[in-house]
This record gives sequence, C-alpha cells and structure tokens, in this order.
Amino acid sequence: MPARFESKILQPDDCVRAVERGVPRPLVFTNGVFDILHRGHVTYLDAAAQRGATLVVAINTDASARRLGKGPDRPLNGQADRAALLAALACVDLVTFFDDDTPERLIARLRPDLIVKGGDYDMERLPETALVRSWGGDAVAIDFEHDRSTTSLVKRIRASGN
Repeated sequence: MPARFESKILQPDDCVRAVERGVPRPLVFTNGVFDILHRGHVTYLDAAAQRGATLVVAINTDASARRLGKGPDRPLNGQADRAALLAALACVDLVTFFDDDTPERLIARLRPDLIVKGGDYDMERLPETALVRSWGGDAVAIDFEHDRSTTSLVKRIRASGN
C-alpha cells in the first residue's frame, strides 16, 4: 500500500489539470530545490501555506538543480525523494517538478494567486513577479525565521569528515 502523501506528487501536466479542475483558492505557489529538508524550509513552507488555501510546491528536477551551480554532487537527494518529503508535510497540498532554470512556464500554466520566495529574493526583479501580476496575482518574499541552508549544512558535514 503506497503512503498516503504519494497522491500529492504530480507530474506538471497532472498538476495543471488538478488546478484547472478546481482547488481551493487562493492558490499559493513556491519553488526550490529543497535538497536536505531542514527547519528553515518547513517554517517557510508553513508560512507560505498560511497565505492561501492551497500550496503548490514545485521542485527543480535533478538536472535543473545541477545547473544552479551548488556543486557537482548536488542535489544529494534525488527528485523523487525530495518530492516525497515535501508531500509528507501537512502544509503542502501538491508537489510537482520543473526542468527549466526558472519556473516561469509552470507558473504561467498554473496561474497562482500568489507566489512566494524566501526573504533573500528581491521580488521586484524576478520575471515571475511580473507574470503573476499580469493576471491580478501578487508576489511576496517571506523573511527567514531560522538561519539554515542545505549548502551550509553540507559544508559543515564535509568539514567534520576531515
């Protein structure tokens, strides 16, 4: 018997169809690699979910994540495992994937009411912001509540192995 949360993981076309069939609105969208899930991630995701009725999290495919330049061995966790961990969170309603360098094409198809990013992003400079505002949506950055990052965690682990 598959884990119940597996049903929240959808391929992009299936996610678009699910949204078109009608999910509770406002629809909130966020994206990222979410390589090693940590407290900063889950606090951010819960804050994003509280801004609407449905939270869609789009994760970079493994190939897309590698193009971000975080290191040749990243992501450490494959996209199926990253998606499963996110889907297991109560605050996450749907998880999908994008293979482009940015999620713009997926956002255009999903037409969320709100896109959110972490506090280190200047939302006014992101093309995704202009896109979502073109149909009356909005974009906000959520301040980090816990100073955590997968990159710093990986550095600490590597340093302790020497």
